[in-house]
Amino acid sequence: MEKFSSITTIYMGKDALADAVGGARRVFIVSDPFMVSSGKISYVTDYLEGTGAEYEIFSDVQADPDIETVAAGTARIIEFKPDHVVVLGGGSPIDAAKAIVFFAHQQGAIPPCPFTAIPTTSGTGSEVSSFAVITDHKKNVKYPMVDDSLLPTSAVLNAELVMSVPPKVTADAGLDVLTHAIEAFVSTNRTDFTDAMAEKAIKLIYRYLLTVYQEPDNYEARQRVHNASCMAGIAFSNAGLGLNHAMAHTLGAKFHIAHGRANAILLPYVMSFNAGCATQLTDTAQRYAKIAYLCDISTASVRQSALNVIRMIRSWTKKMDIPPTIKAAGVSTEDFQAELPEMVEDALADACLTSAPRRCTKEDIRQVFENAYIGKLP
Repeated sequence: MEKFSSITTIYMGKDALADAVGGARRVFIVSDPFMVSSGKISYVTDYLEGTGAEYEIFSDVQADPDIETVAAGTARIIEFKPDHVVVLGGGSPIDAAKAIVFFAHQQGAIPPCPFTAIPTTSGTGSEVSSFAVITDHKKNVKYPMVDDSLLPTSAVLNAELVMSVPPKVTADAGLDVLTHAIEAFVSTNRTDFTDAMAEKAIKLIYRYLLTVYQEPDNYEARQRVHNASCMAGIAFSNAGLGLNHAMAHTLGAKFHIAHGRANAILLPYVMSFNAGCATQLTDTAQRYAKIAYLCDISTASVRQSALNVIRMIRSWTKKMDIPPTIKAAGVSTEDFQAELPEMVEDALADACLTSAPRRCTKEDIRQVFENAYIGKLP
């Protein structure tokens, strides 16, 4: 049976907040220290103060939110008992908020209430996905959570909130969007509906990501990339992800590489494996050839078209100053080899692998990691 769902209502534009949270009287806000110290949290609090609503801010979320943060946030939300939850921030605060709401509801400590996600980066698509990733820093492991109850009830997409995002974050997040869209497009669980979202996201990223990186004040380009992030989130929330994310989760956890950057580094090598570029072409190579067609870089050869997409991504990483290999990201050979066996095991056990288009063994994953470390491509 095939299924496609998107229960999150998406509000777009400068006046979207009032539509999303209007009528709330007690609002629990999840965010991070920067949003508070920079005053960006006022986007939410000024509106709530204007309506007379009470609110409490939980802003202890750091990058790669951990189990302890989720536990602390869960205790706070249970004590406050909100009638609406709002999260403002990037992927980390949104993932933390999802987990906080999930566990509070699971304990029966708060009744179901509206949950609005307001992304301030264009990358994770977490505002419309049923995924969250929580880190166990003691074990250096990232745990993906997958459950429809993690979906926010509404999302606000306002490009003004991402205008000040620095180029490095723009690059990491934008290539995370592309990874989401590509993995959804080749997933074993893809449908016509997820394809539509993934294809549009890919086309928008192809058209606007480099523009945003080079012209950060370009409002139209920012909004288009912001929309692409959301579309890719809907696509992968329904179709699933694949080997790239399975590997990126453990690579990022072991070596503290930002999630989007880990995905960007691995993507060409995972695509080469999925397509069988170095061995025998797979059906996935034909899917990559369709992506080449969407980006106007296709040829009569399926293999060459797939390679063109891989080389396009390598070209983008160079232009956006993203390391082309794990080694170039600052990981020593000694450290890489020491962690490799456990990274292989972690990736093989990752839930994202269930929808990967090509079955893989421990040795396959090891080889992709090693290729990504030294930069080996066809």
